Amino acid sequence: MSAAVDPRTGEALPLVAADSTEEEIDAVCARAERAGAELAAIGRYGRAGMLEAMADALEERRDRLVETADRETALGAQRLGGELTRTEFQLRLFAEVLREGSYLEAIVDHAGPTAMGPRPDVRRILRPIGTVGVFGASNFPLAFSVPGGDTASALAAGCPVVAKVHPSHPATCVLAHEALLAGAGASGLATAPVSLVFGVEAGAQLVGHAAVRAVGFTGSLAVGRLLADAAAARTSPIPFYGELGALNAVVVLPAAAAARAEEIGHGLVASFTLGVGQFCTKPGLVLVPRGVGGSELVEALVSAAGAVPAGVMLGPSIASRFSERVAEIAASPGIAVLARGGSPTLEGSASGTPAVVRADVGALRGIVLEECFGPMLVVATYDGAGELATLLDLLEPALTATVHAEPQDEGEARDVLDTLVARVGRIVWNGYPTGVAVSWAMHHGGPYPATTSSLHTSVGATAIRRWLRPVAYQDVPEQILPEELRDFPGAGASVPRRVDGMLVLPG
Repeated sequence: MSAAVDPRTGEALPLVAADSTEEEIDAVCARAERAGAELAAIGRYGRAGMLEAMADALEERRDRLVETADRETALGAQRLGGELTRTEFQLRLFAEVLREGSYLEAIVDHAGPTAMGPRPDVRRILRPIGTVGVFGASNFPLAFSVPGGDTASALAAGCPVVAKVHPSHPATCVLAHEALLAGAGASGLATAPVSLVFGVEAGAQLVGHAAVRAVGFTGSLAVGRLLADAAAARTSPIPFYGELGALNAVVVLPAAAAARAEEIGHGLVASFTLGVGQFCTKPGLVLVPRGVGGSELVEALVSAAGAVPAGVMLGPSIASRFSERVAEIAASPGIAVLARGGSPTLEGSASGTPAVVRADVGALRGIVLEECFGPMLVVATYDGAGELATLLDLLEPALTATVHAEPQDEGEARDVLDTLVARVGRIVWNGYPTGVAVSWAMHHGGPYPATTSSLHTSVGATAIRRWLRPVAYQDVPEQILPEELRDFPGAGASVPRRVDGMLVLPG
């Protein structure tokens, strides 16, 4: 495994570990299967306590984690501190999910006569799928990596995790792993429920390992597609839940442009340059109406973007790819560069300079409509609802779409929403897509190529559903059923259920 690089200086950081061997991966996966038995044995309430203990252990190491992650990613202490808080919140949210219990989708159909004849006693519940492989993201070392939503939701489901260490922040991965193990140990687990593997080959072997039953991935389309194909090509194919990123469009309707041109322009700049544009939900395209309001919006956007200095990106390779992509788009027919940000503040750093380009309608194709990881925004103008509909039809699926509208735009907004709902997993109204709330209702996903499964989310309470599979018990004696399926479950096992077609709540 090659050493990580300090993005601010380009200097190699100390090597954290050698690549995992095939024998080590076998041992890790065998240990994970033993941990799965322990996670089942401690039950929902035991796992809830474990997740909370993990959150406590991460908090105890806050200063070291933030310092280490900042050295490896240059994301800054403030951003990383907020990210760690988010991760701790996710762990505690899944503790609530476990105690509440509706995620189990418990259903009881008693034996009896039906219009189709006698029905047997059938009871259904969700059970853990097994060991989960997790591939973290370069841009979220504390929220989408060894700790984070995939790991938290998998552990909550009762699935042990084998995490592939990200090469851009390995020391952060190791330190976070120590915290998770401390939390597990404090909860009485004897076997580590989270393990690490190192190296590119180890990642490929993890996806193909017989003990791994599902994979969560956050990263590029190219790598994600390779791994998704490998998961599907196994002798026993497994689910691969990849979040691959996308161009996220913002639609500004005429009355909104007239009423809030400067506000929207400044808000867009704050959003597309946030974290040096290294968010999967970064707005990549804004559609603006022709006219006075639209022109004022673009002027505000260009003025604000030109004042944003270049920022340090996650590493030299990412900064280089961003620079090459901007140059390629800028040289495309029908493209005009409207604004470039300020100069880098650190000599030799892996920097990314904000860019705003205008695209003619005929230029909206190819790489112009692909995700550009970094602080670049494409502006296109439309003349009337018909031309806007034509532009919307050009869009590929994405994680989000944003609409800025005023009450006067309501009729047009309905048509726009109808189009966008078929293409994205989250609609943002009069806001900005960067920032994904951790909540019960959140959906962070979208049709391919945004993700490999539009049915599921990687953020929010229902992220747990990816790591569960349904099992139906037919005429099984009640005393050996899962307690949540018995006619009179104990207080700790009483969960929301559907009994003979009727929703029944505890109590």
